[in-house]
Amino acid sequence: MARSQNSFLKKQLQQVKQKKKKDKEERKQQRHEQASTGKLEDMLAYVNADGSISTTPPKSEDEAADKEEKS
Repeated sequence: MARSQNSFLKKQLQQVKQKKKKDKEERKQQRHEQASTGKLEDMLAYVNADGSISTTPPKSEDEAADKEEKS
């Protein structure tokens, strides 16, 4: 009887491993399908003069100086 119990436990463990592997593959596929564009511009963050993080690039000093000269 111990022999059949061993076989049964081995089969159960094998089924559990297969299920985990299948679930992992499904999660991997979902991540792949939902992946963002991965563009560098999308991943950049800028720090403004106040120290806050923003998604828009700050005005360069050259542009600010040019505007002041024109005024």
